[in-house]
Amino acid sequence: MTPDSPADLRRRTVLEALPALIAGTPALSQAQPGEDDLLPTTRLALLVGNRDYPEPDDLPPTHKNVHDLRAALEQRGFSVTDALDIDAARTRQAIAAFAASVRSGPPDTVAFFYFTGHGLQLDAESLLVGAGTSPKARAEVLGHSSISVIKDVVERMPARPNALTIAVIDACRTNIRAAVQASDGLNQIEVPPGFLVAFSTGAGKPAIAPASANLSTFYTASLVKMLNVADEEATWSDFFSIVRLDVLNTMRHHPVEAVRALAQDSFIAKDVRRPVTLALPARPDSAPPPAPPRAPDDLEDWAAVDRNLWPQEVSQLADGYLQRHPQGRRATAALAAREGAREASQVLKRADVRLYRTAFNVAEGMPGELRADIHKSARGDKDAAARVARSYRDANTPSAPGRYEGWLQYAAGLGNGIAAYELALHYRRSAQPLLASQFESRARELGYTPPPTLDHYRK
Repeated sequence: MTPDSPADLRRRTVLEALPALIAGTPALSQAQPGEDDLLPTTRLALLVGNRDYPEPDDLPPTHKNVHDLRAALEQRGFSVTDALDIDAARTRQAIAAFAASVRSGPPDTVAFFYFTGHGLQLDAESLLVGAGTSPKARAEVLGHSSISVIKDVVERMPARPNALTIAVIDACRTNIRAAVQASDGLNQIEVPPGFLVAFSTGAGKPAIAPASANLSTFYTASLVKMLNVADEEATWSDFFSIVRLDVLNTMRHHPVEAVRALAQDSFIAKDVRRPVTLALPARPDSAPPPAPPRAPDDLEDWAAVDRNLWPQEVSQLADGYLQRHPQGRRATAALAAREGAREASQVLKRADVRLYRTAFNVAEGMPGELRADIHKSARGDKDAAARVARSYRDANTPSAPGRYEGWLQYAAGLGNGIAAYELALHYRRSAQPLLASQFESRARELGYTPPPTLDHYRK
């Protein structure tokens, strides 16, 4: 095994420390009244697991994935429906019924959709292959026998900007058919307000599936493990950041070299407007249990982390919080903030990112959503950084053009391929072809294949 890099050592230490860090918090206690976070009263989940594909493309772990995830979600208060080995038509029917249930529930219902099976890209569209269909089939067959992540999942769910809809895709993101290898990888996506979509691996990368029905895939194994140990005050946004770290840690230190070489870095797209925690919904007919003990300065120290808007200081303060409060009630949030801010700090040091500390300042009268996106951006949120950039796109102020460009550079550095391509278009319109070419290449490296409708911008 090759020696660990400093970044690998840091990430490994973070994940190995997680169970100890949260040991002082009851794993499944109800949240206390008076907390600022949204406490949903209803949680609904739909889990789809497809193993049944033509030989040799069957996926033995998918049924175990669904079984284990169902148990973990039920412990978190979800009412779970699962569906195994269903084709595309029945998947659409299941999603439609699920969406109707969410729509008829309370406005703060948490919705959780999960798919494990084969995935691919066709004509710049992210597809999930229905059971019984070969992922190597002809394009016209795949078009009818697959579901679209955007059209059939995200767009079918009710629009709820201030609630939370989660979609988790544990599938490969490569195109198996050699005929279209040039467009390899599921397209990057941006999601509507109130959505969080997590892919188990990066664009153009495989998701490892053991050839055994007794083993889970690496991503779902980490997802289930973290559902069983994450503290109650963690938000779902922070939770999926920790899952990403755990998958990387597990695979990069696996005894099998091939697994280490294919370590999965999950892709997360999110626009979550209100913080929703993992805490179980409070039951109106029962008294809440006593609150876990909190050190006298726990809230004060966490507030210092939470209000800071400069990545380098966020990482330092979060690290200090963890040192002083190794079993603090914000331990998971502090881990996520520290790692995200460290990544952001490295991006800000890059020569192709011209964004400075003053860009993170919030002014009086600034819209609340923009303030929230700057806060998220300081913790490495690539999608929030792109939204901040677009807030300057049409602004009529002297600093707006530079801020628009700098925030797009920052978003691209954090891994937003759509922002990188938007920046390429900006440079092309402003007659800077070398920079346009550089960021178009960056977009493709990040897995963003521009839709055909945008091709004319590149000519």
